[in-house]
Amino acid sequence: METLNCRSVIENPCTMCMPMGGILPFKGVAQSMVILHGSQGCATYMRRHIAEHFNEPIDVASSSLNEKGTVYGGEKNLKSGLDNLLKLYNPSLIGVLTTCLAETIGEDTDMITAQYLQERGLTDFPIVTVPTPGYGGSDFEGYWLAAKRIISALACKTKKHGKINVIIPNISPADIREIKRILLLMKTDFTLFPDFSDTLDSAFVRPYQKIPNGGTEKDDISAMPGAAATVQLSLTVTDTNSPGIYLEREFGIPLYNLPIPTGIGNTDLFINALKEITGAEIPPVLHQERGRLLDCMIDSHKYNFAGRSVIFGDPELVYAVTKTCIENGIFPVVVATGGKASNLKRLLQPHLVECPIETQILSETDFAQIRVKSMETGANIAIGHSDGRYLTEKEGIPLVRIGFPIHDRVGGQRLLSVGYTGTAIFLDRLTNTLLENKYKNYRRSMYEKHYQEKKAGERHGLQQFL
Repeated sequence: METLNCRSVIENPCTMCMPMGGILPFKGVAQSMVILHGSQGCATYMRRHIAEHFNEPIDVASSSLNEKGTVYGGEKNLKSGLDNLLKLYNPSLIGVLTTCLAETIGEDTDMITAQYLQERGLTDFPIVTVPTPGYGGSDFEGYWLAAKRIISALACKTKKHGKINVIIPNISPADIREIKRILLLMKTDFTLFPDFSDTLDSAFVRPYQKIPNGGTEKDDISAMPGAAATVQLSLTVTDTNSPGIYLEREFGIPLYNLPIPTGIGNTDLFINALKEITGAEIPPVLHQERGRLLDCMIDSHKYNFAGRSVIFGDPELVYAVTKTCIENGIFPVVVATGGKASNLKRLLQPHLVECPIETQILSETDFAQIRVKSMETGANIAIGHSDGRYLTEKEGIPLVRIGFPIHDRVGGQRLLSVGYTGTAIFLDRLTNTLLENKYKNYRRSMYEKHYQEKKAGERHGLQQFL
């Protein structure tokens, strides 16, 4: 196993900017809105990027900083933007995220928002500020920092109520719904945060709603310190950005830090943790689903052995997908993330020893480097978000889309890959991609070989005749 350091120049990034990820947890809070303190172009870019993945209208306000605001400060712009946001949307919570411009000129959003609330007589209204300059980290760091800031702003000491906090990473709305289904099957009383399963995958309704229904209620977030335990689905988040560690240190809530439940091993960890916390028995339906997944793995193993995968995306998803691939013999030759992921190598090491081939781990990398390493190692399947189509276009490596963003296909919000059922669906997609590529290349290579042999025979016969 080889680990490669980041490149000094990013040519084709394998990640997105920090505020992009910071928006998503706010979309998982009921009746909340986000304003970006920076140029209008940043908000437009974020809205478009997120809307193309979820295929939903995405509203993100902007303070519209211009040249004057850059020189003299953007306090007036931000306060005016907050006025308009409250008037047009009437939200129950507002997130104020910064961009590169606001952070570079040193805007103190904590001070500005505190003054604003006092001036408007809104001292009880929650405004959550999150410093998210694009150069401060990736969308992965932005997501977890925003999640932690929301909890730290709303959480307060409360009586013990026996619920379980479930804190999730950036997964699809379909995955969130599957996790909630498993929690209900395990007879678990829970608060799941952030919950954008409805707000970013809403039903068609009339009249149009500016803020879709759904999301975690503010009161439930405030009561998270009274939970019996916290289950956080992220092994790769840093202690600084971890909401679960914050709740453990500030309120003494026991923390179960687990991977995304994709793959049979990871799903077992999740369900057994719920069993340990609640004392509930695993219901027969989950045993049946596990058995079906095992049957799925048996059905496909004779095809998967030929898979040599390149896996990329945010660190948490990369870890879960890599472990799932190893379980099924689709051995990874390249594992890559555009984020820092300082502990990804350590987490993967115990699993990569099972691989009969060397795995190269790339951190803070770009697709130019991923492309080179994929060709050097003979990768024949890519697994990750839509930006990986670059590998298909340049090198003909088929791509199985998972994660965020998915822009060149519809239904990214409905892709299911967690739990026993979701893993089986995901595994079928992997296996069928390998089969399709095999048959396509097999037939082409056979025809080309036959054609070349025929031409060679004709030339040989012609030479003999002459």
